[in-house]
Amino acid sequence: MAAVKSLSNKSVVVVMRIVLWSSALLALVILAGAVYEQIGRYRAQRDFPAPGKMVDLGGGRRIQLDCRGFGSPTVVFEAGLSVDGSLSWSAVQPAIAARTRACAYSRAGLMWSDPSSAPISAKQVAADLHEALARAGEHGPYVLVGQSLGGLFATTFTRYFGDEVAGLVLVDPSHPDQVARVAAYMTETRSLRSRVAVSLAWSGLLRAMAPRLLRRAPNQSEHDARAVRAYAPKSMVTQMAESDATDAMLAEAGAFRDLGCRPLVVLTAMAPYTEAELGGMKITPAQGREVLAIWQRLHAEEAAWSSRGRHLSLPKSSHDIQFDDPAAVIDAVLSVVETVRTDGGGQP
Repeated sequence: MAAVKSLSNKSVVVVMRIVLWSSALLALVILAGAVYEQIGRYRAQRDFPAPGKMVDLGGGRRIQLDCRGFGSPTVVFEAGLSVDGSLSWSAVQPAIAARTRACAYSRAGLMWSDPSSAPISAKQVAADLHEALARAGEHGPYVLVGQSLGGLFATTFTRYFGDEVAGLVLVDPSHPDQVARVAAYMTETRSLRSRVAVSLAWSGLLRAMAPRLLRRAPNQSEHDARAVRAYAPKSMVTQMAESDATDAMLAEAGAFRDLGCRPLVVLTAMAPYTEAELGGMKITPAQGREVLAIWQRLHAEEAAWSSRGRHLSLPKSSHDIQFDDPAAVIDAVLSVVETVRTDGGGQP
């Protein structure tokens, strides 16, 4: 019996040692990951400084704003639900800046911009942008260019600051009714895996995964792609929060659908969904074609929000038209700029 008891005690000691060493190893891994993330954030600031300027909105909170070129109207770019911030427009902004003033910025919490403690809403996004432009000394008239969810941020800006908005270009924009209209075919959700990964951004996990999660887009420079990855752990936290608030923001933006007689161009991406996209949305190719048809009709409706609205479909472009077909976006923006100038709302 004594021998059995001695053996049992030794087993307990061995188990306790295994638990102790495993816990110590886990703590070391967690500490190493946290240090790796902090070093990554330091290197991001060192290697990829903010283009343009950091505008203080008061209280020390800053928004990154990159304005280039000269002339009027001033084109203001609003990114979609992405982590790229102002770099969403890197393939478009230089060509526009060669013809008129052009400003791109990063919303609160994206890329270089500081996060906001205010609840996320379309009105808050519009107010931040308006304040940043004003404090930076930028003036209307503005031509707003918004992609995806940024399209509804642009119309919300028009709702509250319409006297300063002379025209708009909506690039494959969201529509207030999109969720209800495609509900029979698909439901957009964020996976539990994505949520866990974002919640562990502090641990270095997202930074390690960024090269695989964020592929370089067409017509995007390697420098910009690396900058986006460098700030991804911060930006993805904001992207997830914006995604969670999307339904509420769609409902909020849907209360305003009258753009008057402002020149407006709506661009629709009509390239067939890839197998990977269909798999992610969990729909069949036939359902994918139906969703695209609905998307096209929604955009035709948005074009009718202005008495001078035009709707153009791009059969070879996917959702990120500004990267897939930057020339189409540039042409649309410049056409609105020239119309505004003809109306007397701007000059070269």
